[in-house]
Amino acid sequence: MADKQRRRGRAPEPVRAEVGSGSAELEPDPDRAGAWTLRLHGSPQSHVDLGDPTWLEFEYVRRLGHLVDLIADTGKPLRAFHFGGGGLTLARYVAATRPRSRQQVAELDGDLVEFVRRELPWEKNWQIRVRTGDAREVAGKAPDAAFDLAVVDVFADSRVPAHLTSAEFVGEVARTLAPGGVYAVNLADGGRLDFVRSQVATVRSVFPNLLLIADPAVLRGRRFGNVVLVASHGELPIAELARRTAADPFPGRVEHGSAPADFAGGAAVVHDATAVASPAPPARTFGRN
Repeated sequence: MADKQRRRGRAPEPVRAEVGSGSAELEPDPDRAGAWTLRLHGSPQSHVDLGDPTWLEFEYVRRLGHLVDLIADTGKPLRAFHFGGGGLTLARYVAATRPRSRQQVAELDGDLVEFVRRELPWEKNWQIRVRTGDAREVAGKAPDAAFDLAVVDVFADSRVPAHLTSAEFVGEVARTLAPGGVYAVNLADGGRLDFVRSQVATVRSVFPNLLLIADPAVLRGRRFGNVVLVASHGELPIAELARRTAADPFPGRVEHGSAPADFAGGAAVVHDATAVASPAPPARTFGRN
């Protein structure tokens, strides 16, 4: 377990392993005892605070945390479907803030799952079930209307895989959501944001209600970064989500109403036959590239 070194009074050292997707490293957080950053190929993938699972270090994860807080009454259990496991940061947050939540995680890399399970174990009474397999295949086997929330946060070599960007995939995930369930996807793009624009058009072809959350500089194309798309057949908590996002240490902006459609412009809906992976981030975007 990665925090044994702290309990023994020694300065913690990074923990490394070779997993299915390459080199994984757990780097101790110098500012938070018991907290670790999971890196794959040198790029930060997850941040986990073993002592405080409600602490969300990454901007985009904090925004997803706001969404978790707002889509149901405080403390009410959720049925959550996570595509992409990593350090299980958001699943830990849901378990800590909404006890008795039932969660399923799809993670392609079984070796990574075991590394995280061994070094960053989660509470045994948390109802988190991890399925090893491709996100799309796991979605295809899930029952209809089984979840209140689906979060897609899958990257391979810092890019969203092409087969997880199509309307067919979004529709498959939508099938697993209960009426009024919420779909959220983490994307990364920069410049003209052509990839995000195409994803807005694609998600809008499945869900009638959609909003975007991002740093204003990213939305203006001034830097490469994360954009969170949130969609539903029901109403979304726009006002409070916007207030919380604006109050974050790195304030974000929520685009809603007609703004997402205007943002998408004439972007075409992505289908399996036309799907491409998201663009690779520029060198040193994440500090070690």
